[in-house]
Amino acid sequence: MRRKRLATAVFLASLVGATIASGPVVADDDRWDHGGGSEREGLVFVQTNKPLGNTIKVYERGRNGHLTAAGEFETGGLGGATVGPPVDALASQDSLRYEDGLLFAVNAGSNTVTVFRVHDDGLERTDVIWSGGLLPVSIGVHDDLVYVLNAGGDGSVQGYRLDHGRLEPIRGAHRSLDLGNANPPAFGDAPAQLSVTPDGRFVLVSTKSHNTVEAYEIEDDGQLAEPVSNPAEGAPFGFTFDDNRGVLVTESGTNALARYRLDQHGKLSQVGPAVPNGQMAPCWVQRVGDYFYVANAGSSTISAYRIGDDGHLVLVAAVAVNTGGGSIDMTASGGFLYVQNAAAGNVQGYAVGEDGSLTLVTTVDGLPVFENGIGMEGIAAS
Repeated sequence: MRRKRLATAVFLASLVGATIASGPVVADDDRWDHGGGSEREGLVFVQTNKPLGNTIKVYERGRNGHLTAAGEFETGGLGGATVGPPVDALASQDSLRYEDGLLFAVNAGSNTVTVFRVHDDGLERTDVIWSGGLLPVSIGVHDDLVYVLNAGGDGSVQGYRLDHGRLEPIRGAHRSLDLGNANPPAFGDAPAQLSVTPDGRFVLVSTKSHNTVEAYEIEDDGQLAEPVSNPAEGAPFGFTFDDNRGVLVTESGTNALARYRLDQHGKLSQVGPAVPNGQMAPCWVQRVGDYFYVANAGSSTISAYRIGDDGHLVLVAAVAVNTGGGSIDMTASGGFLYVQNAAAGNVQGYAVGEDGSLTLVTTVDGLPVFENGIGMEGIAAS
């Protein structure tokens, strides 16, 4: 019966995907004004998550980290939200992902995923496809494999093969998380992040209040093996990787950051104790060089960590900076840290010092302010 349900889900995903994504679509405002001109060093993308029409705002990054607005592009889907979020509508990390010239966005309100090709002068929308479940909130990419985390209901993972900007569902790459949540789920119960390990061997999923990090081995054809369910106390939320098979996981319930080592079988073993930062709701983590920055939504602060010589985490600064705006997601580009502040409706950019200190270099305003349970969420950079 389970195999029949999975096959049906894959068939429906293929059918709906073919209907939604019948061919490449270029957004109406498909060219942007090069505010930075020849000084442009990169791009920063911000997902507005608007419920009546999700869009991506694009900013050019100058050599000094300054951001200049360059355009806004429709995803072809709708923004959405979990139930009761205090400031982060999707309650997730990596809802917007840039990889090798392509930008991937979730449309939580319409259960779809959008793919853009990033050109020198604009975004080309190449696909809009069913996410394989309800309320997509996070995306992982490795080479030509793309995996989507759906937070609604039991929660699920759906895998796709990427081909010239189009996504094709992989048979046998749909897995239910069996979380038993409602749709939409409460923000504290929704799974938070999906990411593929740097070596491309595993898909990891953090489940927050269910206190696990699920590890799915990726088989040769992109299918997912049965998961290894790793206990992870403290409501694991966002995570990132270091250079030594380490996984750094925020504990949103205990206000700490923990480090684990992932073995070849998908088992996580904690390295040293979790290190609290004395802040409230540390949910997102972003690496910049040798430092790991944690966004604390409840305190509107950013904390800084590093890994000590013994492999244990070291708290460099409990408050590296006070953002004052309900800090949620983050991204890094060119040695700069960019912070999405949902309560303030802005993005701040910080230069990262050799000692891990943060210096404000740019602020862009005019983004959707979180209110009535929904707001912007998702930031990525080239």
